[in-house]
Amino acid sequence: MRKPRNFDAELKALEDKARELKSRKVQQLGELVIATGADALSTEELAGALLLLTETKDAGKREVWARRGAMFFQGRTQRSAQATDRNTSRTPAQPDRTQPSSSGTSAA
Repeated sequence: MRKPRNFDAELKALEDKARELKSRKVQQLGELVIATGADALSTEELAGALLLLTETKDAGKREVWARRGAMFFQGRTQRSAQATDRNTSRTPAQPDRTQPSSSGTSAA
């Protein structure tokens, strides 16, 4: 005889998984905002830029943005690997020296 399925437990597990995925998505989005330097923008500027991006239907623009994004992630991967290689042969760098200051002048 088969054991009956516990639908309540399965549903709870799925809800927990969905909550975890949503939390991870929000965290990664925040990390992306910081990594790109967009945290220097005001909330209104960032929201306006994101709205403009989502409203854009021009496939050519979206393709250019996608390529720039891919280059950004490839560059970060290469920089991370290079930094890891450098830090293995000496003591770790000071945290305030490894990250550029976001309080500097911004390009207009």
